Amino acid sequence: MLDGSNMYHFVEVRLADGESVQVRISRRLWKSIEVGDRIVKRPGADPAKE
Repeated sequence: MLDGSNMYHFVEVRLADGESVQVRISRRLWKSIEVGDRIVKRPGADPAKE
């Protein structure tokens, strides 16, 4: 049985102004991204690889 310890994945995202923030992403997105990929978060939508 899963204990939930790995249900959330976090990435550090560098914004256009140079600031870095930590963002929670889905497992599906986690498995599809690589270093240097662009992630976009639009209002009302989940973060997505662009």
